[in-house]
Amino acid sequence: MPFYQGTMVGVDVAGLLGKALGGAYASSEALVTVNLQNRFFPTLEAGYGTIDTTDDETDIYYKASAPYMRIGLDYNVFHKKPHLPGYLTVGIRYGLTSFDYDVKAPDLVDPNWGGTAVPVDYTGVKTTVHWAELVIGLKANVFKGLYAGFTVRTRARLSMTAHENSEPYYIPGYGKGSKTNIGITYNLIYKLPF
Repeated sequence: MPFYQGTMVGVDVAGLLGKALGGAYASSEALVTVNLQNRFFPTLEAGYGTIDTTDDETDIYYKASAPYMRIGLDYNVFHKKPHLPGYLTVGIRYGLTSFDYDVKAPDLVDPNWGGTAVPVDYTGVKTTVHWAELVIGLKANVFKGLYAGFTVRTRARLSMTAHENSEPYYIPGYGKGSKTNIGITYNLIYKLPF
């Protein structure tokens, strides 16, 4: 089997559909992956994530937008079956983004002592986030060189520079700002003819 099996390029459509279906944030993402021996798939993913929302219950406003990137490697579980019209992969990713965010909330008042209200209004808070992902994916050939597939990702923050009084609600490329989360991508992928 030749070492180089081709290069694929694709886009994630799930990030755009989330916003269209009423979600708070949106992302657009492209990927490039190289097929080596139908077994290893080095992958680069780059995109742009954005959010501009106010929580109805808490009246907290949050806004952020920034590019992000992920790099990693997938392993094709079905590499010994090249006759199959697709791939079942497991992989890892390293992700990175650096961005500014704005957060505004109603003034805080001490519930026990009352007194002077403390304003919550932070604009242009700078942060950088690094994370790791475990990825399980399925890609199927739907038409001559055109593939469709999805990935399920478990993400864990590795490090984050944060403001002393706030943490980001949403991290572009990562999702909600919790220490771990789960994400899904749905990709349309084209295998280049060379």
